[in-house]
Amino acid sequence: MTQRVPPPDCFTNQRRTAAGVGDVANLRRFGRSAAFLAGCLIALSVGCTGNPYLNSPGATAWQGSPGNALDPSTSQIAELNRRVRLLDDNNRQLHTQLAQSEQQAQVYRDELNLVKQQLADTANKLDSAMLAANEATQKYQGLQASTQVRGGATLKANTNLQRLAGQLSSGGLNVVPDGETLRILLPGDQLFQPGSATLEASAAPILDAVAAQIRTVVPNQKIAIEGYTDNSPLYGGRFSSNHQLAAAQATSVLDMLTRRSGLPEPQFFTVAQGTNHPRADNGSPQGRATNRRIELVIYPQAF
Repeated sequence: MTQRVPPPDCFTNQRRTAAGVGDVANLRRFGRSAAFLAGCLIALSVGCTGNPYLNSPGATAWQGSPGNALDPSTSQIAELNRRVRLLDDNNRQLHTQLAQSEQQAQVYRDELNLVKQQLADTANKLDSAMLAANEATQKYQGLQASTQVRGGATLKANTNLQRLAGQLSSGGLNVVPDGETLRILLPGDQLFQPGSATLEASAAPILDAVAAQIRTVVPNQKIAIEGYTDNSPLYGGRFSSNHQLAAAQATSVLDMLTRRSGLPEPQFFTVAQGTNHPRADNGSPQGRATNRRIELVIYPQAF
């Protein structure tokens, strides 16, 4: 009887190779693993041809039990298929993560571009602010230089302000220092009838004296003519409000100083204050009379 020798285990090397496949860490190893698995499947389908006993004449290949021969290959194929599916799942997860990373990177790039644009806008605004500050400084320096006028009549806080106030007061004017300005107060009842902007005859000598002091003491300073009234309502007449009345009275004084007295018109400008900034209580006739006034405000700037 011929003794049947079991065929060599041709699957030993295949098991060792398949067992080392493991989880794929990156996409480059995925191709090599898939090729290897495909080769294993082909080898299993064809069968082992490395059995030396099949080459002997008249030899019969060893066959085991049908159930025992199919179980190892079937389970191995199932394991290989499972690992192929696992590799596919890992590959899909890697692609998903890559797509998410690219999206997040794009978000970061957009945010970076936005920050760069904001920085550029801020830099432009800073440059504009610096230019505006330089222009303001130059204007201020020019304003300071313009206060140096001929004849020494220059208004400067806490220097010759009191001296100039004294010189103006010497002509019989009521002069009140106010910060860096001087205010000449003229009672409105000495210039106008109540509720009227027409100058009385008695206003001429008063305004002539004012013009003479301006021409002598502050011939080059900018001067505002401010009109004030009390809070009494107006009934009928030309003016519907105290503000309109104050504006008309200030204009009348301007015309007298420039046309009659010959002072330069660019030296003056008018302001209608109306009932603003009362100097006395409007609750009494005396207080209302005090509030009806014209104030000439002498500024340090030259015209």
